[in-house]
Amino acid sequence: MSRLFPGLDFGTTNSTLALCAPGGAPELLAVEDEHRTIPSALFFSLEDGRTYFGRQAVFEYVDGAEGRFMRALKSILGTSLMKETTQVGRERMTFEDLVGRFLSNLRRRLEREAESHGVDTDSIVLGRPVRFVDESDEADAAAQGQLESAARAQGFRHIEFQYEPVAAALYYESTVDREQLAMVVDIGGGTSDFSILRLSPERARAPDRSGDILGTTGVHVGGTDFDRLLNIAKMQPLLGLGSATADGKRRMPVWYFNDMATWHRINTLYTAKILADIRALKKEAGEPAKLGAMEHMLLHRSGHRLAGAVERAKIALSNEAAVPIALHEPGLALDALATREEFEGATTELVSRIEGSIEAALRLAGVASGEIETVILTGGGAQVPAVKSAATKRFPDARIALSDAFGSVGLGLGLDAARRFG
Repeated sequence: MSRLFPGLDFGTTNSTLALCAPGGAPELLAVEDEHRTIPSALFFSLEDGRTYFGRQAVFEYVDGAEGRFMRALKSILGTSLMKETTQVGRERMTFEDLVGRFLSNLRRRLEREAESHGVDTDSIVLGRPVRFVDESDEADAAAQGQLESAARAQGFRHIEFQYEPVAAALYYESTVDREQLAMVVDIGGGTSDFSILRLSPERARAPDRSGDILGTTGVHVGGTDFDRLLNIAKMQPLLGLGSATADGKRRMPVWYFNDMATWHRINTLYTAKILADIRALKKEAGEPAKLGAMEHMLLHRSGHRLAGAVERAKIALSNEAAVPIALHEPGLALDALATREEFEGATTELVSRIEGSIEAALRLAGVASGEIETVILTGGGAQVPAVKSAATKRFPDARIALSDAFGSVGLGLGLDAARRFG
């Protein structure tokens, strides 16, 4: 039996785990029931004391179970939040512990597979964005160190990292029949990465591909940022964003609403102090009903339910000109209509940053846009029409390869693991 080696794509929104034998084809492992992706989410139940993962975590939270919901933990790596602790049930946990708790679930799935299929559970190739943190090399290095530490705490002894866009290219390369230059556009949940690589069947067999990576850049923009700006534009005004005090002298502080629209910040609002702040603002507000809706959001911990409704609308806007966004629960009814034009207007700055990073990758590689023969699109955010247009308009003659939006990085990491450890 050929030994299998694992690659793990720990994503902001979804995660995958792939296995590959040396010289073989990688396969995604079913990581949640029959599903080959798992939402990167945890729910700590105060009702039964259990920790739920993935879709089950989302279900428990949306179903109204009492507990703590965590999502988009990857976005916290390298930030100041990693130095803090947060209350989870009766204990306080570091965010590195929380990342480790999620990885432990995937580790258990790997160990079950090892019993019958000869999986090497000591070794792992982890994906990483080109940039965890844009503005600081020190913070970016710290982010990788934190992810490595969390993985090592779960029992992995030999840990290697591969850039996520490079992993996507490695998987695509198995289908090419001649040498070519490719631009990989990986729009993930929290980051966007761009790499220019030289691909060929012969080069695919080389153990070290560093010389074929001609240029790689990244920016801390991803799918959750598009969610956040759509949320701020269409839903947060219903909770009081932009409204004034009754005397008209000042407007509501914006940071409460910005945090309510940001996946990994929502849980930080669920404190007695924040609730007291909103109740005090409600008394001064010119539109107290809106602050009352915000009060409800805090009391019933509805932030992620609203964020989920916004995310679904964002996805629908890829195919529709206008979609409703709604959150209805006892005591609360929020309704808005979002158009694609409004969405693209709200996210212009994000698309501009993506375009700038693509230009930077071309300059770094010393490659003209006309030399790119294939553009490989991966990641859920690449399905957004404005993003897809920004990623492809410089390359009118290139082939556009739409890879598995959520699986190509994991498959490439599995292939890389087999080459490194096999």
